[in-house]
Amino acid sequence: MSSSAKTILIAHRLPAVRERFAAALADARHAFVTADSEASARRAAADRAVPVSLALVDLGLTSDGVAFVRALKQEAGRPLPVVVFSGTVSSAAQIPKLLALGIGGYVNEHAATPQILPALAPHLFPDNFNRRASPRVALGVPVSYRSGQTIAGAVTLDVGKGGLAIRTMNPLAPGVEIQLKFRLPNAPEDIEAAGRVAWSDRKVGMGVQFERVTAADQAAIDAFIDLHAG
Repeated sequence: MSSSAKTILIAHRLPAVRERFAAALADARHAFVTADSEASARRAAADRAVPVSLALVDLGLTSDGVAFVRALKQEAGRPLPVVVFSGTVSSAAQIPKLLALGIGGYVNEHAATPQILPALAPHLFPDNFNRRASPRVALGVPVSYRSGQTIAGAVTLDVGKGGLAIRTMNPLAPGVEIQLKFRLPNAPEDIEAAGRVAWSDRKVGMGVQFERVTAADQAAIDAFIDLHAG
């Protein structure tokens, strides 16, 4: 295992989700532990013999997801980054409470295996993704984009008030105009935006600067960033 390898806790109710994320992590030679209950997740977080570097958490494993996250961090006895499976956020009221606990972001539990590592990369190697001084929130959700005749789907890496980063091995060239569609966690509708590629890196993906966003969508983005970026 490489020196950059991590041990990730995958805590989810569904075996299929645990297995899919475990397979993706194993392919990248990361270690992992799985949990199908709050008790087993807390035991894994507390295991000093196999320290967990990142916890992926299904809030539905318990009746109080916020308390669950708090307990995991306490059991670890050290800073433990926590990423929440976005589909398990049961209400908007949970989001500011999770923010107060310092969660790292959200990941889509329905992501296909090839999308999982790109979605987790900002959480596993955050120093590699600090590209901008403006507030950015790590976010791994599906995004579809169109530019000319090119139509594709990928996973977001992070989002800010003025744009977002997309993980793709086939990034578009800087300056290219692009249309985007994605959904913030617990949001009722997709956000649609038009923008321009600001940077492009085949090892990472591309960054898009928003140029046209409806007032309602911009307000939703701003509120999300304000909550999570502080």
